[in-house]
Amino acid sequence: MRLPRFFISVGFVLSCACPLWAGTLQDMIDAAEDGAEIVPPAGVYSERLVIDRPIVLDGREGVTIDGGGEGTVVLLNATGATLKNLTFRNSGRLFNKTDAGLRVTGDFNVLRDLVIEDNLFGVDVVQANNNIFRRISIASRESGLQLRGDSLRVWYSNDNTFEDNTLRDARDFVIWYSSGNTIRRNKIGNSRYGVHFMYAHSNVVEDNEISDCIVGVFLMYANNIRLENNRILRSWGASGIGVGFKESSGAVIVGNDIIGNAKGIYFDPSPWDPDHPNMIENNIIAYNGIGVEFLNDWTGNNFSGNAFLSNFTQVSVQGRGTAMRENWNGNHWDDYAGFDKDSDAVGDVPYEIYNYADRIWMERPYASFFRGGLALAALDFVERLAPFSEPRLLMREAAPLMSPPARGGAEDAPKSALEMLQ
Repeated sequence: MRLPRFFISVGFVLSCACPLWAGTLQDMIDAAEDGAEIVPPAGVYSERLVIDRPIVLDGREGVTIDGGGEGTVVLLNATGATLKNLTFRNSGRLFNKTDAGLRVTGDFNVLRDLVIEDNLFGVDVVQANNNIFRRISIASRESGLQLRGDSLRVWYSNDNTFEDNTLRDARDFVIWYSSGNTIRRNKIGNSRYGVHFMYAHSNVVEDNEISDCIVGVFLMYANNIRLENNRILRSWGASGIGVGFKESSGAVIVGNDIIGNAKGIYFDPSPWDPDHPNMIENNIIAYNGIGVEFLNDWTGNNFSGNAFLSNFTQVSVQGRGTAMRENWNGNHWDDYAGFDKDSDAVGDVPYEIYNYADRIWMERPYASFFRGGLALAALDFVERLAPFSEPRLLMREAAPLMSPPARGGAEDAPKSALEMLQ
């Protein structure tokens, strides 16, 4: 039974502190008219909520919804609702049911200033479009990485905005079969995949900081993704990748700082569509174990205006392939040994990478354990001094830049890159 309009109306603030009201928070929501604003008093509400009408639920007094360790804590199945200033915690633990702090299945909702903690999955977005997720703090419950759920799981959901959120200590931020989403100014850390696209096309990732994950951003069968002005830091370990591609085409990777990763950028045959090349432009690729690695000899990736600084290995191709068919144009390589006699800021001779002892660990990955050690260093020195096998030309850039391209103080890039790692 609905309360009289005297108690609930559009823009009216309803508080369960009122002596005439002794129901649950769910009762309060069910009694509200469309457009009503509900401001519960401070406290922990041990219940699971279903919100199916366009209300405003504001927990500004200090409101926590505790799911009691079962199911999903809050289900939002409405169009045009707003949830703000709330804490959702203690969901169930079942992966097959995707138990989450918050599940969104409606459109045009605003979710902001939320804390979602101690849940299996953080936010599960299912066939929900045109929603805004802003200033949400998400952390999974304390457990090993293999037992965590995703911080954000986006499934068949388009044109959503995720901005200014903090996502930590979870499994993945994963986007499945979804397009038109914007991921902006988030801080993502200590997870498996910072952002993982699966069959998800035409999404934008910009101005984020993604750090201390196993993989920063991964594009898997995902086309026309734009990565711009992100800081992708310290993806380390045996599987560490800053930006990874798997059969993905038409990507624009521009203006990013890809620093301190095991592999800065990794290509597993990409682009898959030869008519849609990948553009890698004006990035700082620095202090990585490998700056750019290719699974095999491929073509269709255009590198221009990038600064390759202090990578242990600038470019690698697994097996016996080369990167000669890729397009290298106007990049800076800090190990370039040429000169610029005519002072046109372009090297007088090509930048070239030959495989010497590198061939050993590129062709036999187990040998990479000794990379940087005295044995391979000595072998590499001897091979360069008096080659006893013909070195293979791995890549060539005809006109390398003598200094990093100007991009927000790029002349100090080595120093700024080191500062980012600290």
